[in-house]
Amino acid sequence: MATKKGKKYQEAAKQVDKTKAYSVEDAVALVKKIDFAKFDATVEVAFNLNLDTKQADQQLRGAMVLPNGTGKTQRVIVFAKGEQAQAAKDAGADEVGDTDLVQRISDGWLDFDVAIATPDMMAQVGRLGRQLGPKGLMPNPKTGTVTMNVAQAVKDAKGGQVTYRTDRDGNVHVQIGKVSFSEDQLVGNFKAIEDVIVRARPAAVRGTYVQHLSVASTFGPAVTVDLASF
Repeated sequence: MATKKGKKYQEAAKQVDKTKAYSVEDAVALVKKIDFAKFDATVEVAFNLNLDTKQADQQLRGAMVLPNGTGKTQRVIVFAKGEQAQAAKDAGADEVGDTDLVQRISDGWLDFDVAIATPDMMAQVGRLGRQLGPKGLMPNPKTGTVTMNVAQAVKDAKGGQVTYRTDRDGNVHVQIGKVSFSEDQLVGNFKAIEDVIVRARPAAVRGTYVQHLSVASTFGPAVTVDLASF
């Protein structure tokens, strides 16, 4: 049974022409205009891609640093020892540790947004699959969070890095900032992630790759973006 939308959502939805695909610029401007949240809502872009995610080579996963940041302060932890641990601390990591940090998370602590690990720590970190996996927090080489360059990884995470990953239906959802961002900032971030997703097109894909594209704020209605506008 479909959930009934509230009055504020319905009023916002009336301002979106469902028969129209908007330019990126117009879509972003409309999303900002019709947002009704009482907080600085996140703006997210949603791609529907022509992918067979049952095939390993058609599962997209990666990370990038948005040119205008995300507007969110990320709490970053690092699993590392010795010089790498010190480098992580110097780069601004919120928590750094090895077996002690593994045990802390095993005991239930999850007050962080990004987890980074050096390769030599992954044998221990891998045991935290039940805690980190469901929340998408497990360090992964594809997203740059398993690395010997922990200092750069911390700076990226703190500086506006987002991760992207296809779900089983071939959809990718990525935040591109906050409603308080200027239109130019949101459009810049939108085009940056769009470029990455398009360049990540698997060689096996035939036909139209991006089938639908939309942008929306946290609680607001989605606005369809014209695929020919960029």
